[in-house]
Order: sequence, then C-alpha cells, then structure tokens
Amino acid sequence: MKKIIVLAICVFSVVLVYIYKDPIAKYLTDSTNKMNKREIEIPEVNEYKTFEGKYSYVSDTDNFVPKTKQDILNIIYTTLNSGWEEFTFYCPEEYKECIDEVVDITNDDVTLSNINGFVHPFNSFKSIETAYNTQGKITLNVHKLYTDEMIGEINKVVDKIYVEQINSSMSDEEKIRVIHDYIINNSKYDNDRISGITKYNSNTAYGNLIEGYGICSGYTDAMAIFLDKMKIPNYKISSDKHIWNLVYINGKWLNLDLTFDDPVTNTGEDVLHHDYFLITTDELLKLDKVEHTFNKDVFKEALS
Repeated sequence: MKKIIVLAICVFSVVLVYIYKDPIAKYLTDSTNKMNKREIEIPEVNEYKTFEGKYSYVSDTDNFVPKTKQDILNIIYTTLNSGWEEFTFYCPEEYKECIDEVVDITNDDVTLSNINGFVHPFNSFKSIETAYNTQGKITLNVHKLYTDEMIGEINKVVDKIYVEQINSSMSDEEKIRVIHDYIINNSKYDNDRISGITKYNSNTAYGNLIEGYGICSGYTDAMAIFLDKMKIPNYKISSDKHIWNLVYINGKWLNLDLTFDDPVTNTGEDVLHHDYFLITTDELLKLDKVEHTFNKDVFKEALS
C-alpha cells in the first residue's frame, strides 16, 4: 500500500512539473540571470551632493562597471559626492587589473584626499574601508568626518549668519567677501593643534563656526559650506602642506585662502587681510610658492 502511495505522489509530482514547466523554467532562468547580472543597488543621493559634479580630475558617473582606472576614480567620487555610506560595485572579468587598481587607489591617502576635496564638506570622509573578493565584488564603507549632530549645529549657525550678513542686492563677489571677513573676524588660528594639542575640532568647519578656532582645513570647509549655499561652483585645492578654496566666479577660477588672510601675529593682534582674496594662480604663486604649490594634473581648473 505504501509503495502505491509513494508511486502516486511521484506520478502526481511529475504531472505538476510538466504542467507548470514553463513558469518553473522562467523562475530558474530569472534567478540565474539575476545572480549573473550582479545587480547594483543605487542608494538615494543626499542633499549635500555638489551641483557641479564634473571636473578634470573626477566626474559624477552612472557607469558602475569600471573599465579603466579613471572609471574607478569616478565611482569613488560619486560615492562620496552622493553621500553614500556604503556602496557595492563589481569588477568585470575582462578588466584584469581592476581589483589591484581599486586597492592601490583606496590605500593611497593622497589620492583619496584629492578626491575628498571635490565633495561638499558634509560628505567628506574621515576614513574609507574597502572590502573585495576574488569574484570582483567591491564594497566601499565610508566613515564621514562630520556627525549628524555637528551638521545640525553648523547649519543653524550658517543660516543665521546668512540671513544677517547677506542680501539679494549683493554681487557674488560681495557675498564672498562678507563671509570671508565674518569667518576671519570670528575665529582664530589654532596654534595648539599644530603643536599636537587637540582642544577643538579646528580641522573642520565646526571649529571655526562653533568653537571659534580653526586650521586651514577648517577655514576652507567653513567657506565651502557658504559657497555651496550660494550655488557658487568651488572645490578645495591642496598642496602637501596646505588647503584652500578654488572658486568659479565671473567666468574664471580664482583662489581664496582665508587662512593666509588671517595671519598669526607676533603681538597676538587680530588682523584681516585680503591679499589672498579671489586671486589668479599666477598672483597666488607670486605671493607664496612654499605652501601653495599644487599637483597640476589634479587641480587643472586652477590653471585656467
């Protein structure tokens, strides 16, 4: 009797498979294709994505299947610029050097720092972790420099300053000058940080705008936040020793260095200069070549 029941179940199963062979085959094919296609999930872009997104060194991309080293640079830039905290893409089989080049780039602090300069400060990273496997799966995990709490406090201050200091009758240059002067007049250069003593978040805009102390990266981030708010194209340009703003205004890319316009004096007196206010690169290098000599292959806009 048991054998008859088992046989009946087997026959019934075969009949069901035959009847539903097409849907079953489609399901299996779709599942296989989905695995083979390595579908890429695109996270939502956050509000701090820069509106420019296209530079000589890196550009926003929607092509997440890299074929060259430049493609990898663009994918990393797009990940940062979009505010993604995690992103996975895949190296194609035909790009044999892909994983090695991903590893080279993500282990190169200078290259990552250069890419970081092209994103909004709030999307900039503190560190990036890269995971990969032999099948070509690459996952970027981004640990951001600014916490949500820091961003909230900074935004409140920025909005307040903007309302109090800026009006619609001003030209872009006048707006930039007002913010340039405000930041310098309301913060001091953090000499202790340079000496290895950390009292403030002076490497960020939080130091300048909330705590009143900054170093070059803090001055530059503070200015960049206002420039982005004013919809003025800009990015952070850097040398081995220094960082400052590059601004596109009146059809030209010009240098803006708040740190050097807020010099430390022997007397401790607070001074405000405009020597480094929206000047050409030729003018910049005539004033200082020690801290302002930059990589011309990366920051090509500064040469225009």
